[in-house]
Amino acid sequence: QVQLVESGGGLVQPGGSLTLSCLASGSLFSFAAMGWYRQAPGKQRELVAGIRSGGSTNYADSVKGRFTISRENAKNTMYLHMSSLKPEDTAVYYCKVSYYRNLDTTGFWGQGTQVTVSS
Repeated sequence: QVQLVESGGGLVQPGGSLTLSCLASGSLFSFAAMGWYRQAPGKQRELVAGIRSGGSTNYADSVKGRFTISRENAKNTMYLHMSSLKPEDTAVYYCKVSYYRNLDTTGFWGQGTQVTVSS
């Protein structure tokens, strides 16, 4: 089965930066789309950033210009670099991969990693 292991979460001050990593058990070439979601208490899980096999990316309006998604295929790892962090970014962040181009449908989830932005 596909397994995704996330790391890099933690506590950061407002305005700071943090990079999350997601290690996949298989080659990233197997997946048409992959990305990062987040969920804060009392809120719906939302797509933060996505990347397709061809390299195209998309971002939620709330993080455009601040977050960058990338991948390193040789290491079967994708990343989410977050900068200019705000308290509103506090959430559990989940990585997801899918065999289909629409990441919001079926796919495989990581366990989640907590990101807390606080002074």
